[in-house]
Amino acid sequence: MTDFVLHRREILAKALADRGDALVVTGLGSSTWDLASLGDRPENFYLWGAMGNSAMIGLGLAIARPERRVVVVTGDGEMLMGLTSFTTIGARRPSNLAICVLDNERYTETGRQPTATGLGTDLAAVAKACGFPTTATIRTEAEAGQLGELLLRTPGPVMAVAKVVDEPLPMAVPPRDGGYLKTRFRIGLLGEKAATQP
Repeated sequence: MTDFVLHRREILAKALADRGDALVVTGLGSSTWDLASLGDRPENFYLWGAMGNSAMIGLGLAIARPERRVVVVTGDGEMLMGLTSFTTIGARRPSNLAICVLDNERYTETGRQPTATGLGTDLAAVAKACGFPTTATIRTEAEAGQLGELLLRTPGPVMAVAKVVDEPLPMAVPPRDGGYLKTRFRIGLLGEKAATQP
């Protein structure tokens, strides 16, 4: 039985309160609802599927747009599916990329089965071994106060694993149309140039 004290939406709201023009990519499921609960915006790219791909999409954005901060917000189940992305990110070392794993040690979307993070897998340690210069496992309110600095201002790649309470939360459903989200994100990323480019 875990004794986590951090609430995922509370710490995420505080961490992203002054995100500016940072681009945020979410993994499927709970992390999408979490980001949408803070307010939908064009710079949010929600993955409605593609389990395990959020970190690699974040990497691609970080490489393509080195002047923009890119934050990936995902869960432990989705990150475990994309664990091999750590090796590529660690090798490329984009300084503008940060990953936040909201880790409740459960596959929330499929029935709250335990994940490997509750059985000994340490995502921050794996990221460190793959070459991430900054890693952290956040368990307390005091540590959570540093999450915004880690995600938005610390040279990356950054891996911040926040151990959060396993709790049912209301869904905050953003747009679901993939074509619409892609086009909206592109416009948010490129501004007016997007409307004239093929």
